[in-house]
Amino acid sequence: MLKLGNLNLDVPFYQAPLSGYTDRAMRVIARSYGAPLTYTGVLLDMIALHEKASRKLFFRPRADESPVGAQILGADPETMAAAAASFANVGFDLIDLNFACPAPKVLRRQRGGYLQKEPDSVIKIIQYVRNSISCPLTIKLRTGFDSSQESIDRFWQICQGAVAEGVDGITIHGRSVRKMYRDRGDWEILAEVKRQFPHATIIGSGDVMDAETVIMRLKTSGLDGVIIARGAIGNPWIFKEARALWEGRPKPEGPSLTEQGEVILKHYELVAEIRPMLKSIRYFRKFTVGYSRRHPERKQVQADLIHARNRDQLFAAVKKWYGVG
Repeated sequence: MLKLGNLNLDVPFYQAPLSGYTDRAMRVIARSYGAPLTYTGVLLDMIALHEKASRKLFFRPRADESPVGAQILGADPETMAAAAASFANVGFDLIDLNFACPAPKVLRRQRGGYLQKEPDSVIKIIQYVRNSISCPLTIKLRTGFDSSQESIDRFWQICQGAVAEGVDGITIHGRSVRKMYRDRGDWEILAEVKRQFPHATIIGSGDVMDAETVIMRLKTSGLDGVIIARGAIGNPWIFKEARALWEGRPKPEGPSLTEQGEVILKHYELVAEIRPMLKSIRYFRKFTVGYSRRHPERKQVQADLIHARNRDQLFAAVKKWYGVG
């Protein structure tokens, strides 16, 4: 249903790279509910070249995750190419280049979305990386650095150059870098890219928070695929639900409280495999916001899960509200 180089996904949607979220734990849970492809969070190019960091568990994918992609952030073509080759060599099945991140600290270092000001630099990075790997290569863009005509022209220049260089997919978030996540994403611009480059694989991103929106965007935009980002945080069921709707089946009933509790505990245990207890509890709190949304007593559940200070307190809160643990 969706081809990215030599990867053939059976549905045209998958889990997006999310900085600070899509580690092995989230990837395993997403895969278990039907995500055909998952990613790392955003990885700084230099980390792949740092021997100590590269030995850490979070860095290397495991066999049960395949296919899994690595998304790289950087600005120097040679360093990006070396990082891409390193990630491919340790087992990642796809490399994605991030030219979209709007975080101020990233922009200050002239990485991510900043590079949409410099189309020639983007194309040079693509060329270097393409020559360093044999696995599929995709890129992530926004619709421009800002809303100026100059910025829009540069966006189209990048799209044209990326297509000419033979990237295996272009993922576009329907906002400018300056807009960050304000207002609604503009999917008409994304559809126009597909019309201009009908033979390129164009993937849409932005405001995909439920299964119904996944299917609506696929059917109305004319794009080849959709990535699910924030909508999958604490909500792996979105992949199962979107699969059913895409295949013409009724949307499954929501997970029982028991199932929700079991997934919360499994997710935490996967996090705890690679992080000490105190760090794992703190890190896991941001996922509990998403998980608690499906509970009829959302606010109280969220408060109890967030206030857990150790494993025992977290398991006690899950036992109290979900009946498992």
